[in-house]
Amino acid sequence: MDYDIAIIGLGPAGSSLARLLSSSFKVIALDKKHQSGDEGFHKPCGGLLSTDAQKAFIRQGLNLPADILTDPQIFSVRTYDLQTNLVCNYQRSYVSFDRHKFDLWLKSLIPSTVTVYHNTLCKEILRIIDGYQITYENEDKIEYKITAKYVVGADGANSVVRRMRYPNHTIRQYVAIQQWFTEKHTTPFYSCIFDNRSTNCYAWSISKDGYFIFGGAFPKKAANQHFESLKEKLKSHGFNFGDPLKTEKCLVVYPNRLGDFYTGNENIFLIGEAAGFISASSLEGISYALNSAEILSKILNSGHPKPNKSYYQRTIPLRLKLYSKIAKAKILTTPFWRKLIMKSKIQHIKTN
Repeated sequence: MDYDIAIIGLGPAGSSLARLLSSSFKVIALDKKHQSGDEGFHKPCGGLLSTDAQKAFIRQGLNLPADILTDPQIFSVRTYDLQTNLVCNYQRSYVSFDRHKFDLWLKSLIPSTVTVYHNTLCKEILRIIDGYQITYENEDKIEYKITAKYVVGADGANSVVRRMRYPNHTIRQYVAIQQWFTEKHTTPFYSCIFDNRSTNCYAWSISKDGYFIFGGAFPKKAANQHFESLKEKLKSHGFNFGDPLKTEKCLVVYPNRLGDFYTGNENIFLIGEAAGFISASSLEGISYALNSAEILSKILNSGHPKPNKSYYQRTIPLRLKLYSKIAKAKILTTPFWRKLIMKSKIQHIKTN
């Protein structure tokens, strides 16, 4: 084998795993994104670090650098139900950051012992004796082949590893669309929007560094039309958009059953969103990316004789927690139950 471990994708999951693996391993990491500057793919993400993700950073001894943080830090979410015109304000302890800078920072922490190729596309993964042959294409469209004992799919919602090796383990996908505008609101705010006529998921907005960011997750069919329709509806609720400065899009998985969470087999491992590890109720996936990477690193570093079985067993708490998020999402996206919750004013904070 050319390498002990090949990591496909360097989002939060892949970058964390590459950083946490023992230096005794010979590791290669392939990422389709650029490493520096504002070029290439930007993930449509509100850029909020949940308390679970904060705990993962505490365990791993990491602190966010100041230039990643955004202004202002908002500690509440304004929740809109467009079916009933109800609005509630709930406290949240998120840390707001620039998602693109965050991803680049995590990649910068990967040790020099790991071979990293940016702007590189994984094209094929073939089973061979004692491992896998991986074909990848660099930015000059030149193909290379390498071999590795272990393969880790950390390549997100549209994971090529999951699609190639486990075509029967499909998972529901939505289109996440996000646009950036010049901030025109008098008071910056963070919001969560439910509108079952536009999507059976949800939409969001957040103010950051003089910008107003609006996004949402929509079924693939007519996603753009529903996105624009929702923007029009929100204008009557005080949302001020103007002309978009940029638009970001990507696929996002939206799990709806326990079987959607798949961890891999035969020395292939799926971590983060490639494994389906994302909250159905909030689309928060960074904490699960960090946690699944941490779990897998400990298993591989320990030289466990059955790493796939151990990884499956040790991620059971993650999967059960995510299954509870599916149940929560079904309640929140059902107009009747959502109306009851919001009319009850439980945990609602009245603003002046």
